[in-house]
Amino acid sequence: MSTQAATFELEMTRFIRAPREKVFDAFTNEAALAAWHCPRGLHVGSAATDARVGGHYRVTMVKKDGTVHGSSGTYQVIERPSFLAYTWAWDGEGDISARTTLIEVTLTEKDGGTQLHMRHTGFPDPAVRDDHNQGWTSVFNRLSDYLDPDGSAGSVVVVGNPISPYVRAVRIALAEKGVAYVLKPEAPHSPQVDAIHPFGRIPAMYDGPLQFYETRAILRYIDEAFDGPDLLPTSGVTSRARAEQWYSVLDDYGYDAIVNRLILQYMFPVGPEPDRAIIDAAVPDIDRVLATLDAGYGKRDYLVGNAPCIADYLAAPLLYSLSQMPEGPGLLAKYANVQRAMKVMQARPSFISAEPDLEGKGDASNVTPLRKANAA
Repeated sequence: MSTQAATFELEMTRFIRAPREKVFDAFTNEAALAAWHCPRGLHVGSAATDARVGGHYRVTMVKKDGTVHGSSGTYQVIERPSFLAYTWAWDGEGDISARTTLIEVTLTEKDGGTQLHMRHTGFPDPAVRDDHNQGWTSVFNRLSDYLDPDGSAGSVVVVGNPISPYVRAVRIALAEKGVAYVLKPEAPHSPQVDAIHPFGRIPAMYDGPLQFYETRAILRYIDEAFDGPDLLPTSGVTSRARAEQWYSVLDDYGYDAIVNRLILQYMFPVGPEPDRAIIDAAVPDIDRVLATLDAGYGKRDYLVGNAPCIADYLAAPLLYSLSQMPEGPGLLAKYANVQRAMKVMQARPSFISAEPDLEGKGDASNVTPLRKANAA
């Protein structure tokens, strides 16, 4: 590696619930690298290693649109199972001696697992270093998926009350993708929620050290980060816009009328009885939402096309919760298309896996093991 003037460096520490030998092998074994060595939303196209001092490695990472990014380098130090150092250079960035950086990985036994410390040095400026910070965080999430006994549930945590339609929408989306996760039941504005969401709303989500809040943003992250069926239509810009449109209808009008002004009056009345004036005023607005949805469904079972999307994941828990209220069955009885779509969504395993009772007790288990990583 040539001497460089750049001194910007990145250091990261991550606990991996796996033996140190397995973590070390994950960095040097071709099959292991092919399983995890790229950020979420990409997949490894190829991995080749010659795991000896002076030996070379090469990894290619492929985006969903087919764009390929390749990196390669040379092993500098190999001290199994505690330490390895290797150079790193991206393809197509000019003279290789000017763009080569150094990665040093130290592995320490800790709490039945492995403490991974990575030092990546030689960045030309802070912006490039910070870009790699995000990338490595995502890459190490995939490493945890690969080695942790709970698979992605070792990294992915949904925070929020399981009764919330928004929490359920996120859980349904994760189930549709086949992503194992942990549910941590928390009320809005609890310290655990406030630690992530500046306005104390639910849901919030962790993916390893990464934090996300706001349901739509979380759903978009899930869609782009994980394999599995698309959560937005892929048939064209019009269909994607329709999905966003229906999500907004449910978010802006459906939730307020159904939850804020009807359900919460029964579940958390201000006085000894629900406020009939608020409920009665909500009923026409709920009816308008249902009529709009009924026309939108038409003869389809989903709001856009022939597969569920983010709008259906929010519609399903909202409509289910409405059906449990005294006024719900009468309102829903007028709309055959809505009732048909409800039955279809409620029969999906993803909906069933995220179904709480209306007291908010949620599942018997906080871990939803839909898919586990194939750890070596």
